[in-house]
Amino acid sequence: MNARTIALGLGLLALALISGALGFQYLAHFPPCEMCHWQRWPLIGAAIVGIPGAFALKGDARLLAGATIVLVAISGAIGFYQAGVEWHFFPGPAACTGAFHPFTGMGDLNAPGEVRCDAAAWRLFGISLAGYNAILSLGAAIFGSTMLVKRAP
Repeated sequence: MNARTIALGLGLLALALISGALGFQYLAHFPPCEMCHWQRWPLIGAAIVGIPGAFALKGDARLLAGATIVLVAISGAIGFYQAGVEWHFFPGPAACTGAFHPFTGMGDLNAPGEVRCDAAAWRLFGISLAGYNAILSLGAAIFGSTMLVKRAP
């Protein structure tokens, strides 16, 4: 597997993960929390770097593949952190974790800081969306890194 294919594959994975997140947000009406947004930015970057870069770059694409791998891994690491916050293994950001206040309530769930980062909105087989992002992104980054290292010069 060459570096261009790795960058393209991870860019397409990033695009699929962003599309899925937007689907949950707009079709299933699960508003994202602050940490969900943190996970999206590196994925958007990976899609922007990986997909067009794989077609536009001439010559050696190892740097392109490396950048795409790093961006996907960053999103996965944030997903791992958020999954840990949801399971109360790690403390989360004060803006979106902590006790529910009966007088202030949750307000507009689409307003920044109103959706809790320490409560998973949805789980499948006990794993939240952040957990699936961690598994898929970190797994893909490890796979891409391994293929890039094994790649013949």
